[in-house]
Amino acid sequence: MSFRPLHDRVVVSRIDSEEKTAGGIIIPDTAKEKPSEGVVVSVGPGARDEDGKYIKPDVKTGDRVLFGKWSGTEIKIDGEDLLIMKESDIMGVIEG
Repeated sequence: MSFRPLHDRVVVSRIDSEEKTAGGIIIPDTAKEKPSEGVVVSVGPGARDEDGKYIKPDVKTGDRVLFGKWSGTEIKIDGEDLLIMKESDIMGVIEG
């Protein structure tokens, strides 16, 4: 199945955080915080301005991004856990 987001929405796949602390202590799944870092899977065409023209999104498929802790709506497509969020929920792109 394929999924195409509408307007200025973005589909993001979370990147799992480290399972150990800096001191080497293993963190169980129940104590882990959900990561606020992910990879953009799909991007909508963009929002429309007052004249009806599209405003192109700043992110693209494959970008590694940071987003807010409570951002997005969790969905499951083909057994993969994904997030759908507005582009404005993304705080920035990680480069390098």
